[in-house]
Amino acid sequence: SAINFLERLCLTWMFFFMMCVAERTYKQRFLFAKLFSHITSARKARKYEIPHFRLKKVENIKIWLSLRSYLKRRGPQRSVDVVVSSIFLLALSIAFICCAQVLKGHKTFLNAAYNWEFLIWEAALLLFLLRLASLGSETNKKYSNISILLTEQINLYLKMEKKPNKKEQLSLVNNVLKLSTKLLKELDTPFRLYGLTMNPLIYNITRVVILSAVSGVISDLLGFNIRV
Repeated sequence: SAINFLERLCLTWMFFFMMCVAERTYKQRFLFAKLFSHITSARKARKYEIPHFRLKKVENIKIWLSLRSYLKRRGPQRSVDVVVSSIFLLALSIAFICCAQVLKGHKTFLNAAYNWEFLIWEAALLLFLLRLASLGSETNKKYSNISILLTEQINLYLKMEKKPNKKEQLSLVNNVLKLSTKLLKELDTPFRLYGLTMNPLIYNITRVVILSAVSGVISDLLGFNIRV
């Protein structure tokens, strides 16, 4: 019993240590995204002591897009995505096991000690996934903030009225801003769940297996068939 307890304790510590590393990486990504969104604002750039430039030249837009791409790739990517995907799969597996136990006998579900252990693990993993989802969602909002490009387009239109002799140059910059806006919209991957990278296989498993299990549990508890 002592050896079994120590093995569980060590495995639990290792697993939650990896989750803490993943959360720290997500916090760093959010910090980079937050500072990146303040680059084009003179007041916020002065407040956070970061460089400031306006997107009024093609060279500045090129630097802005290159910096955005560099910051999004900065830090561990694949290893953190593997950890987050493993957490998600483990949470799905525990949820499926709990649903199967409830279908087997919902009146005696809480009588078994291992079911309580499953519920504690599921609650801890869901809280952690919600934390990562919140950080990932905020990070994506900062990087996909199209209002920055729209604001720069409005400023360019105002400059065209003040400086008609530079209308051709400003029109070129405006066209580049429009193309950049379309590019940012196209770069959003379809397999994302509140900022978490979702593998297509995991997405399909979630739809088919878990929703079917939840549908069976709800139908068993309510006494009539429900298809989710």
